[in-house]
Amino acid sequence: MLLTNANATPADNAAVLSMIQASRAAGAAGRRAEAEQLLARVAQLAPSHPAVLNELGLTMMQRGEPASARELFERATRADPGHPSLWSNLAASLHALKAPEELEAIERALALEPRHLASLLQKGTYIEERGDARSAARVYRNALATIRPGETPPESVGEVLRHAREVIARDEAALGAALEEKLAGLRARHGGGSFRRVDRCVELLTGKRNRFSSQPTFMYFPEIPDVEFFERGDFPWLDAVEAASDDIRAELLSVLISDREGLEPYVAHPEGIPLDQWKELNKSRRWSAYFLWNQSVPQPAHMARCPRTVEVLKKVPQVEIERRAPTAYFSILAPGTRIPPHTGVSNTRAIVHLPLIVPEKCGFRVGSRTREWIPGRAWVFDDTIEHEAWNLSDTPRAILIFDVWNPFLSAAERAMVKAATEVVVSYYNLPDQGPA
Repeated sequence: MLLTNANATPADNAAVLSMIQASRAAGAAGRRAEAEQLLARVAQLAPSHPAVLNELGLTMMQRGEPASARELFERATRADPGHPSLWSNLAASLHALKAPEELEAIERALALEPRHLASLLQKGTYIEERGDARSAARVYRNALATIRPGETPPESVGEVLRHAREVIARDEAALGAALEEKLAGLRARHGGGSFRRVDRCVELLTGKRNRFSSQPTFMYFPEIPDVEFFERGDFPWLDAVEAASDDIRAELLSVLISDREGLEPYVAHPEGIPLDQWKELNKSRRWSAYFLWNQSVPQPAHMARCPRTVEVLKKVPQVEIERRAPTAYFSILAPGTRIPPHTGVSNTRAIVHLPLIVPEKCGFRVGSRTREWIPGRAWVFDDTIEHEAWNLSDTPRAILIFDVWNPFLSAAERAMVKAATEVVVSYYNLPDQGPA
């Protein structure tokens, strides 16, 4: 980041910063002599400008002259004491000199910007080099937490980030071993059975999984546990659904041969709607649906082609909400296609997947848990927790998807959720919902 000088005019600042940028560009292109000439010119033009002092200091560091760099960075921090990058660069020169003032410079940077990535990494390194790996790991975690999803950190910290992740991984493994040593006896004392919630708590504590919470796009029902994949025992009718998977697959294959026109893009937002993550899939047949029910509306022609599938679904406790549910369809994901991370409309329901045609290189993530579809083996998940799917094979993937009530709702709560949803939809005359 280039710095300005509060005491200079905007024109002066612009000229100085432009010359520094040109010097950097020349250096990046391998024109070293040109870069040095430009830097020398700007140093003559504005010898006390903090950006110039900083750039000269960085040059001295590259040349392996940390003492000269320290002097320049100290002058820069005096000229502009309110910029964390200057203190971070000063700390780097002090580190190279093994000077005792290094930590003070790091703390000055973090006082200005507590989430300053380079300074947090420097602090982690400082602590680690003094033998406190556990405390260093905690600082490194704070550093990594500043990197937003999808953000690419600067190349200058790439190697330190890789090392930080290694330190964190070792620390989490050591913590996990210490926890398991303590918990093993307690597990045995309490019957040695399954302690799923304790296990997941420990996995969160030791970094083996991240925490994802329900983020519905329409209705949030409070005090329902955030469960990524529900326990199979909550849905005793799954056995009957799986037992019919061969028949259901046969009907799907017949549809793919004789009624491909019935397939429609699952994502079909109208013009004027923010597409966000759906831009690439909007109105695309790369993710197609063959609906049997579409937001409570039966599709008679499709149902007539899939009588066995319809028979099975009618025995399942599907959600029934006017203009909203049930929804049941064959989901076809084309080769080389990813469904981006997204969340569904309400945590009052749960989503069932019955895999039918699953080539290799297909997968599905809900929150921090990733699974592979196995043909004929169903699962149920909360789609208001961030989830995504992919088919990296060279053939289509096909599954049956339908919605049921969240098992944590009572019968009375289901009735009231149904009524409340229908009132809201009618009151605002809401359009059809988007992807679930």
